[in-house]
Amino acid sequence: MKFGITTPFTCSYLPEQDERLLVFMSETQPTIAEYDFLIGAGFRRSGTQVYRPHCEACKACESIRLPVHMFRASKSQKRIMRRNQDLTVRISNSDKPEYYPLYESYINQRHDDGSMYPATLEQYQGFILSPWNNALFIELYANDELIAVAVTDNLVSSLSALYTFFKPEEQQRSLGSFAILQQIELAKSLNKPFLYLGYQIDTCQKMSYKQNFLPHERFFNDKWQLITKKAG
Repeated sequence: MKFGITTPFTCSYLPEQDERLLVFMSETQPTIAEYDFLIGAGFRRSGTQVYRPHCEACKACESIRLPVHMFRASKSQKRIMRRNQDLTVRISNSDKPEYYPLYESYINQRHDDGSMYPATLEQYQGFILSPWNNALFIELYANDELIAVAVTDNLVSSLSALYTFFKPEEQQRSLGSFAILQQIELAKSLNKPFLYLGYQIDTCQKMSYKQNFLPHERFFNDKWQLITKKAG
């Protein structure tokens, strides 16, 4: 495997820090098995790019994953399940035209201060889709209306939660957390031992919901370490 290092650029989550990435580079696209290996070493994909933070002065980003058979829902997570028991859950194996309008409204209304604003179809496709990857799309419906989609990579020995977007007017449902709970159950049903949640930065409020799923493992000092309590 070949890798390259990007030049420093302003971090999307910690603007006072510069970010660099270690990027998988090859003449051919990675296979699902190769990506499964890389995600187990702290990597992640965005579209077709597979990367891992490689910052000299900051180690705040930690890859986080859930050993799904160890997970026990908290009281607040059980409330989220009850709050959304009226929803219908469906799973698609391919992207659908109705996903993008939902994504567009989500980005433009909830993340207008982020690097993905303003949303475009080209940006959506470049971020979500990958020709070498098997993605599952967990759809959430309220009275036959699509209100959320959780894009989930289906790998050899794991699932990876790539991105969840939802109807902004439904924010009171805590659909991001509800989607993770659905992904946990899907991983169990597919006999996948891990669900990857991307990167965790404890000082970043936008990521704080991830550490509420316990126990979880974090990748630091080049190995996975079990975390049983919420930071702080």
